[in-house]
Amino acid sequence: MPSISKKGIQMPESPIRKLVPFAEDAKKRGTKVYHLNIGQPDIKTPQIALDAVKNNDIQTLAYARSEGSEEYRTKLANYYKNNNINVTANNIVITTGGSEALLFTIGSVTDPGDEIIIPEPFYANYNGFSTASGVKVVPVISKIEDNFALPKIEEFEKLITKKTKAILICNPGNPTGYLYSKEEMEKLKQIVLKHDLYLIADEVYREFTYDGLQHTSVLSIDGLEENAIVIDSVSKRYSMCGARIGCIVSKNDAFIKTAIKFAQARLSPPTYALIASEAALDTPQSYFDEVIEEYVGRKDTLLNELKKIEGVVVGNPKGAFYCVVELPVKDSDHFAQWLLEKFHLNNETVMVAPASGFYSTPGEGKNQVRIAYVLNKKDLIRSVEILGAALKQYNS
Repeated sequence: MPSISKKGIQMPESPIRKLVPFAEDAKKRGTKVYHLNIGQPDIKTPQIALDAVKNNDIQTLAYARSEGSEEYRTKLANYYKNNNINVTANNIVITTGGSEALLFTIGSVTDPGDEIIIPEPFYANYNGFSTASGVKVVPVISKIEDNFALPKIEEFEKLITKKTKAILICNPGNPTGYLYSKEEMEKLKQIVLKHDLYLIADEVYREFTYDGLQHTSVLSIDGLEENAIVIDSVSKRYSMCGARIGCIVSKNDAFIKTAIKFAQARLSPPTYALIASEAALDTPQSYFDEVIEEYVGRKDTLLNELKKIEGVVVGNPKGAFYCVVELPVKDSDHFAQWLLEKFHLNNETVMVAPASGFYSTPGEGKNQVRIAYVLNKKDLIRSVEILGAALKQYNS
């Protein structure tokens, strides 16, 4: 039999999706599953984006430009300017989702064997993207007792080698919901300039910040013009996960020219999704005001309910729509599968994402799960009720 590549064998499974077969089996048995495992918002996509696709009169569904249409990139640059990010269309490459943006970015700034430092826990696919590029993830651990704040700069300094090419952050964070302060971003600026590194910021949750806090984009910081790269996407901002439109934004011309070569190799992003994404930029601010108000209510509901369960510790998210929860269990992977295979409360159960998949340090996060508060408040209350009953039975 022909062999499988080492890279393929090393590719990690998604901690978010690997339990799907168990959830499907539970549903076939007649069990209702509350999905707390995946960041798929139930918020409606802006009608203006859907109508742009429905009402267009395209006769030939042709290739788009590899870097995305100039019209969309120009309109997107205006969106960024309204968010204190002064860029032009030439600083933007449109990608097939934020995932492709990350792949193109890692491919453009690293060679096989190079290293990227990432505060963990981090978005699980960073492991996959790095493995696909032959790059080593070097984790610097942030702790739930510190609410996953930026680790001390000394911790970063210890890890930097000749092979280090970048620091990658998610801001606001998936899976933690942590929002880096302006002071923390300034500390990162100092270290990347000192060591001549890229600072890659995954900012797909930019709009979702709470408690009166403001998001600080890496591209709004003076002095980082050659070092800063933003990863972005329409998926969460407009609840358009299925559109698969993202982008890379940077003022580093050499980097952008390189990323375009990767974009040319895959030809172009999807045309209908580009049309929807361009139209989505006309979404009124009232849409975001309502969505953020809804998420704040969900966050507060979830945290209040979780705190009623003995032995549970929960981080306090300041952005995005996730939180990391420490459970009174030894192995959250086993517990999450048990919830779907063995447990139900009146024919209802919950699906969570084991947090170990959001770490690359062996053994970290074994008693943690990520919860996405993308359900309505009533369903969140019921979900936590089920979780509490499950923990009692599991630990008995």
